[in-house]
Amino acid sequence: MDMEHIFKEGQPGNKNTLLLLHGTGGDENDLLPLANLIDPGAAILSVRGNSREGNMNRFFRRLEEGVFDQEDLVLKTKELKDFVDQAAVNYGFDRKHVVAVGYSNGANIAGSLLYHYDNPLKGAALFHPMVPRRDIAVAGKDNTPVFIGAGKNDPICPADEAKELNEALTKAGAEVELYWTEHGHQLTQDEVNQAAAWYMTKLKGTE
Repeated sequence: MDMEHIFKEGQPGNKNTLLLLHGTGGDENDLLPLANLIDPGAAILSVRGNSREGNMNRFFRRLEEGVFDQEDLVLKTKELKDFVDQAAVNYGFDRKHVVAVGYSNGANIAGSLLYHYDNPLKGAALFHPMVPRRDIAVAGKDNTPVFIGAGKNDPICPADEAKELNEALTKAGAEVELYWTEHGHQLTQDEVNQAAAWYMTKLKGTE
């Protein structure tokens, strides 16, 4: 299934592709500035969620605030994985070097990719995520680097969600860095800076 998206080629010698996944109400343009801060030389695959809530774009449906439509989540997670697989063929980027960068709803579907598939991503930066599922074990993660940015006062993604996600991914074999801000649900400059430093250490230039 095709999805509205933007693709930009990376600089020669940089194998990484940043898979950008916006929050509720956003689109494929929202996280482009974030990609430039994290790795300006990486290729970019920025995707628009194809689920709608009123006039807002999302990656999957929810039943209410904080309650995911699990059936739709599973379906849309597979659709996203299949889309990225096909995009790698169409655009010629290395599928093994895809790093997800997601905020809120986008972080949740990136987290769902990690839950449902063995090593679907080279790494993931998840800003203000929740636990996507509690009825399955996380698929095996072979030391996959994961950054979680969370707000101690986040009313939408409570602190306990970030703690539980950290524990579940770590138990499955991921290498998780959990970074706290004192703020709420907004994406802050300090967590972006921390994510950029994490990326440079864990993922920049790795094979």
